[in-house]
Amino acid sequence: MGIRRSLRPAAIVAGLAISILFAYVAVRDVDWSLFWKSLSASTLWWLFPALAVLAGGIFVRAVRWQLLFAPATRPPLGATTRALLVGTFLNLVLPARPGEVLRVFYLHDEAGTSRAEGLGTALTERIYDVLGLLVLLFVATPWLPNVTWLHRAAVLAIVAALLLAAVVGALLLWQERPVRYLIGPLAHVPGVSRERLDPIAANLAEGLIALRRRRSALIALALTFAAILAIALSFWLVTFALHLGVPFGAALLVMVATNLAMILPSSPAAIGVFEAATLVALRPYGVDASRALSYAVVLHALTFVPFVLIGLVLLQRRGLQLLRRPEQEA
Repeated sequence: MGIRRSLRPAAIVAGLAISILFAYVAVRDVDWSLFWKSLSASTLWWLFPALAVLAGGIFVRAVRWQLLFAPATRPPLGATTRALLVGTFLNLVLPARPGEVLRVFYLHDEAGTSRAEGLGTALTERIYDVLGLLVLLFVATPWLPNVTWLHRAAVLAIVAALLLAAVVGALLLWQERPVRYLIGPLAHVPGVSRERLDPIAANLAEGLIALRRRRSALIALALTFAAILAIALSFWLVTFALHLGVPFGAALLVMVATNLAMILPSSPAAIGVFEAATLVALRPYGVDASRALSYAVVLHALTFVPFVLIGLVLLQRRGLQLLRRPEQEA
C-alpha cells in the first residue's frame, strides 16, 4: 500500500508535465486574434445536434455493455447507462482514468452484479473498441490523408488484434483456466485464499464469455461500429459550427488521434493532450493551427461539460463513498 501511495504523486506530476508539454505544442503556432475570431464567428446551434448524436453513441455503448453480461446476471439497461456515465465522468476529472474500474463498483451498488464479472465485461468492451477502430481504420484508409502516424497506429492496431485473437483462442480452448492461471499468484497474498479466488476467476471468465458466444459477439461488434460512427458524426457536426469545411474522414481521424492520445498519462480531462491530438489530425486537411485550436476547444467542452454535470448528479445520488470503496475492499 505504501508503494502505491508513493507512486501516486509521481504519476500525477508526470501527467501534468505531459499535459503542459502537449499544451505548448498545441498553442505555439497559434495566432490568438484568428483564434478568437474563429470562435466569435462560430455557429453554436450546431452543437445541439452534435450533443444529441454523441448522447446516442454513449447510449449504444451502454446497450453493448448490458449485452456482454450473461443472460442470467444481466443488469437493467438504466443501471449500465448510469454506471457508464459515472465512469466517463470519473475518467475526465481524476488522473489515471480510474472510471473503468469504478463504474464496475457503481454498477454493483446499483444492480448487485458481480464485480469480477463486471470487470470482465469492461475488459471485453475495450477489446471491442480496439477491434472496431482497427476495422474502420482499414476501411477508411483510401479516403484518409497519407500521414505517417496513421501507419504507425495501424501497426499497433494489428498487434492489438493479434493479441485479441490469442485471448479469444485461449478462452475457446480452455474456458476459465487461463483466468485462474493469471490470478493464481494472488493466492500468496496474506488474507487471500484459493477458495476466494476460484469464484472470482469464474465470474471474471463469465464477463469475458461474450467473446465465445457467436451471436452476442456479432451484435456487440455491430453496436461497436454504430457507437464509433455516431461519435465521429458528432465530431463532424462540430466542424460545421466552426466552418472548417472538412470531410467526414477528418472527424474520424480526430477521433482516432484523440483516443490514441488518451493512452498517455495526463492531467484530468487530458487538457493539452486532447487539443494537440486534434491539431495533428486536422493538419493534413489544411486547417491552420488557430482555427484548429478553436475547434479543439469547442469539441473538448462538448465532450467534457455535459458528462461532468450528469456525473456529479448521479454520483451524488449513490454517495461519494464509491471513490473510496475499491481501495478499502482491496
